Amino acid sequence: MTKKQKQTLLRIAVSGVLFILLMVRDRLDIPAGLPDAARLILYLVPYAVIGWDVVWAAIRNAVRGNLFEEHFLMTVATFAAFALGAFGDGEYPEAVAVMLFYQIGELFQSVAVGKSRKNVAEMMELAPQYAWLETESGEIKADPEDVRPGQTITVKPGERIPLDGEVIRGESYVDTSSLTGESVPVKASPGDRVVSGCVNGNGTLTVKVTAPFKDSTVSRILELVENASSRKARLENFITRFSRYYTPAVTLCALLLALLTPLTTDLSFSEGIRRACSFLIVSCPCALVISVPLGFFGGIGAASRKGILVKGSNYLEAAANAGIMVFDKTGTLTKGEFAVREILPAPGTDKSELLELCALAEAQSDHPIALSVKRAYGAKPDLSRISSSEAIPGKGVRCVTDRGTVLAGNAALMADNGIEVNTDHPSGTAVYAALDGRYMGVIVISDAVKEDAADAVAQLKRLGIKRTVMLTGDNEAAAREVSQALGIDEVYSGLLPADKAAKAQELMDGADGSVCFAGDGINDAPVLMLSDVGFAMGSLGSDAAIEAADVVVMDDSPQKIPETLRIAKKTVGVVRANVIFALAVKLAILVLSALGVSGMWTAVFGDVGVAILCILNSMRLLRL
Repeated sequence: MTKKQKQTLLRIAVSGVLFILLMVRDRLDIPAGLPDAARLILYLVPYAVIGWDVVWAAIRNAVRGNLFEEHFLMTVATFAAFALGAFGDGEYPEAVAVMLFYQIGELFQSVAVGKSRKNVAEMMELAPQYAWLETESGEIKADPEDVRPGQTITVKPGERIPLDGEVIRGESYVDTSSLTGESVPVKASPGDRVVSGCVNGNGTLTVKVTAPFKDSTVSRILELVENASSRKARLENFITRFSRYYTPAVTLCALLLALLTPLTTDLSFSEGIRRACSFLIVSCPCALVISVPLGFFGGIGAASRKGILVKGSNYLEAAANAGIMVFDKTGTLTKGEFAVREILPAPGTDKSELLELCALAEAQSDHPIALSVKRAYGAKPDLSRISSSEAIPGKGVRCVTDRGTVLAGNAALMADNGIEVNTDHPSGTAVYAALDGRYMGVIVISDAVKEDAADAVAQLKRLGIKRTVMLTGDNEAAAREVSQALGIDEVYSGLLPADKAAKAQELMDGADGSVCFAGDGINDAPVLMLSDVGFAMGSLGSDAAIEAADVVVMDDSPQKIPETLRIAKKTVGVVRANVIFALAVKLAILVLSALGVSGMWTAVFGDVGVAILCILNSMRLLRL
């Protein structure tokens, strides 16, 4: 508990004890014949202990022009109850009980919100406090914000990595669980990239910083978490607007009830005021105003604990209504670990010549396909043999070498240059090669499907996804092979980034429900931004992913997608149940209060009791 919560609990305890003692005194009439004015003063003591801050908040808000809010309703209702007691039957306990139970509900709410925020607050602990900066005079302890790219830092065993960088010395295992939710440490050795926010294991790492702190992974994640509450779901916005008009409306109704009841019936003014007080108490919208955002915050917190960062409750709400799930292939459903499967030279060409030409063409590219070709070549291409190199987006490379002009890429590149290719080869990503317009052969590269991808697709269908779609720039044979292995309903291959965006828009135009897209967050940024909910997969350290996506999956497991949908559906279900329950109970008790069937004790349940039940329901999300 916080210091403020402990103080509130102490006030509740003191006020509660005094209240019970006064109730016992009234029942036993000790001392006998106590004047009513003395009883009023005695009851004002526990009321002041427990309710002074509510009364002060009501006065302060009224001065600022914010008259119609819950503190005002509680203050007016309890003051009126004291007035009725003073000028009527002397029943003061109801006024104290209303304020006492209201504060119990507020404390319960505060504790619940604190627990709900804990999962997200844990993400804030990722922020590093210092960095060991290497200088000419030795290591110094520096603020991470003062370290510049290109400088070298030392990360000692057990310390949190303060900045993104590349390991240049040392070996260790890095704990990424705080970012990815994955408990298995990842090995880091020279040449490997490490990201801020992860915890170093038992080895010392020397790291060359590659990005300033403001652009580091941890900084972007913290910004994302801090801004998550600003993007509200439609249901949250509805409750906010509803409360804005609801509170003045019920206040006016209570006033009319107090005035018109004695004028139109044979009831007394005191009875009219009593009914109005009950009406005011039960009308407090705190059960709605608190439980709805608390529910969404609980869902976002549960997701963050599993390494899934949701940028706002509106995306959680949209994910719960998902009807179509669209996937990129490479790096999302497959491992993105390309390897040469077949080298098929054309007649008159041998394998080594074909591989050499492709390696020269891909020499200056760091695309996964290019890297797999260079690994198969087994040596570093001689850059002095290359006069010029031009990347052709979505198609391949044109390279001028000492052998002539080399084209390496897909069938579309060959067709653009009038070169016929042999398409009779095993399925996979095909890199066709031509030298000075003559077809030289094809290298077939394959990418392994992720082990949990098929199960993830099956789970999505069980969760109500009506259509699963794959969009890829790969050839049709490779795309079909992957889609059939995973049970994906539709596949569209050979797509450029612009084609993917157009196809995604086409799917959205005819969609029944939200359209979700999962991609690597870099090449697929246009589709991530276009879709109703964009999932950036394997985005540990990916700036483009964090910027473009709505949901950031910090590791590359497809299982996190159905997990997100499951959390979203559960969250929205809990929130809707809270709204329906609160409105139904409050409406029933409002009617009963207006008719005089129920009194203040029932009204207290309609306010505090309903709020506590809704908060308890929302807290179930913390166990997801």
